Amino acid sequence: MVAPRTRAGRYVKQPNGYRAFVPAPLPPDPPVAVDAALVERAALALARLDGIAQTLPDPDLFVAMYVRREAVLSSQIEGTQSTLEDVLAFEIDAQGAELPQDVEEVVNYVHAMNYGLERVESLPVSLRLIREIHERLLQGVRGNEKEPGEFRRTQNWIGPANTPLARASFVPPAVPDMARALDNFERFLHERHDLPVLVHSALAHAQFETIHPFLDGNGRVGRLLIIFLLVNRGVLHKPLLYLSHYLKEHRAEYYDRLRAIREDGNWEGWVSFFLQGVAEVAEEASERARAIVQLREGQRRVLQEGRMGPNALRLLDLLYRSPIVNGAFVSRELNVTFPTALRLLQLLMEGGLLDEVTGGRRYRRYQFNSYLALFAEDGSPTHGADSGEGGTPPQGTEAEA
Repeated sequence: MVAPRTRAGRYVKQPNGYRAFVPAPLPPDPPVAVDAALVERAALALARLDGIAQTLPDPDLFVAMYVRREAVLSSQIEGTQSTLEDVLAFEIDAQGAELPQDVEEVVNYVHAMNYGLERVESLPVSLRLIREIHERLLQGVRGNEKEPGEFRRTQNWIGPANTPLARASFVPPAVPDMARALDNFERFLHERHDLPVLVHSALAHAQFETIHPFLDGNGRVGRLLIIFLLVNRGVLHKPLLYLSHYLKEHRAEYYDRLRAIREDGNWEGWVSFFLQGVAEVAEEASERARAIVQLREGQRRVLQEGRMGPNALRLLDLLYRSPIVNGAFVSRELNVTFPTALRLLQLLMEGGLLDEVTGGRRYRRYQFNSYLALFAEDGSPTHGADSGEGGTPPQGTEAEA
């Protein structure tokens, strides 16, 4: 039995009685009617952000924090509890602090992001890259038993934890239909259309989430896909745009817009939502980049006027890459002795640039709070949702929409 088709696809009844959604090929037919003014606003905001990134004195100094920020927020959408501070503390000493068990999931996201960004400098986004990213995302963490790096060979579905297939909120295509949909999806990624790049990326993300080709990790891979496409197409030269804050803040609408594509063929609502998010996030990221530059310039003046020496300036730059440190980490990264590292940390504390946060006589940890404050509004975890994202699903269900 075949259900009525929308421009996005159709539900097909399977031999076991459930209905699975089979997506129509991209691009949509008839074509998506886009709001030209919204496309222009989003594109201009993105161009301004890219321009700011290219004029920064040391853009790579700040990129690492943006990558971690995206990793935390994208993972929180799926129910992790780790914060940006947890990730930073884990990076300097994975064994030395009591951290949430899921922090390694976020660290894997950082590694997957960095790996993908290196790959897309010379290769197009492809199914092969998507599998490689997925493998790195799930390596050694929750979902590791669900075939990392391999497209699924069984049916999955979306719903609250322990939901049976018959009561799923969404069932992606069965495996044979999934394989055909992935073939079309890859062609869509590679072909050049008249579509604006941002509209192309919006369609690609939604289609990937609808195909849901993995047993776990689809939401995170789909959000990574957005930035890979924008960098690969040359719209961004530095990965400073991340939509996960917007998607997290508008989480219910995010899922509703994806659902409306499948149920009603409403691509326009999704694309408008996506473009609005790009515009808002790019404008916010531009302001954050300016604030970071102003902060750094002011603090460098403080150190220079205080004649604190070149190692103090090197430590300041290190703090912009890793704003939570300890003495051993500073000693290793700056290639100075441990006592010298402690003296430098004390010097910056006395200058009001650094705070000791553990209160202990040993294993002290220091935070660069004036810098962390620029990211603090995004750090609260998101707990489980009615749609089943968050928590650990049983085999066959999938916690990411």
